Amino acid sequence: MNHTTTEARPTHAAADRAQQAIGQIAVDLPGSTAVFRRLKLDFCCGGQIPLQQACASKGLPLDAVLDELSQLERPNTLPITESPEAMVDHLLLRYHAVHREQLPELIRMARRVEAVHCNNPDVPTGLAEHLETMEAELLDHMEKEEQILFPLLKSGGRSLAAGPINVMRGEHTSHGVQLDRLMELTNDATPPMGACNTWRALYTGIAQFSDDLINHIHTENNLLFPQFEEAEQQQPATGCGSACGCA
Repeated sequence: MNHTTTEARPTHAAADRAQQAIGQIAVDLPGSTAVFRRLKLDFCCGGQIPLQQACASKGLPLDAVLDELSQLERPNTLPITESPEAMVDHLLLRYHAVHREQLPELIRMARRVEAVHCNNPDVPTGLAEHLETMEAELLDHMEKEEQILFPLLKSGGRSLAAGPINVMRGEHTSHGVQLDRLMELTNDATPPMGACNTWRALYTGIAQFSDDLINHIHTENNLLFPQFEEAEQQQPATGCGSACGCA
């Protein structure tokens, strides 16, 4: 029954994925490990089994699993608009919500890899702790944007935006330093020879998280924030107009 359902799907991509080894999907598709773990599908030691067979053995509806996996394929392109309102909505959906999904699973996998492979000289010791630090700081950063800055920008409060934007830019710089450290710990997200599927999936997820955070920061720093900073710079001077220097 599951096989027939898969063939009826309109795209070849779904059929191809159904025949792909579950371990390879875990490595190739960031976020899929959380889906497999919740469904109790073994992507590490039992990762050589095709997804269709793995679902059949657990009595899981293949089409539903494929649909859930397809939700993890997220575009990086920005909507064709310069509207601050639309850009903020895009940031919230494409990056804020995604980071909140990414980091807990990356932390879980990092703990697992560090524990199981503690005697491996290539093990990324301290990775889970570093990811936890990044998560705490990024959650705090996003909360400030969601509660203070973004409502201000969407309401048109241009004259009040410069201060919060300056704070966010400073925190973005800190995130960049943390990303550099993340790449140092993981050899630029490159797993060692013979790494297990969990280790490889962890590094794939870290590479995706890094790309997402870089694009997130780029969108804010270079596309959203300048619209309000330029408006601030165009405001007329408020000094007395004399040469006394009080301006």
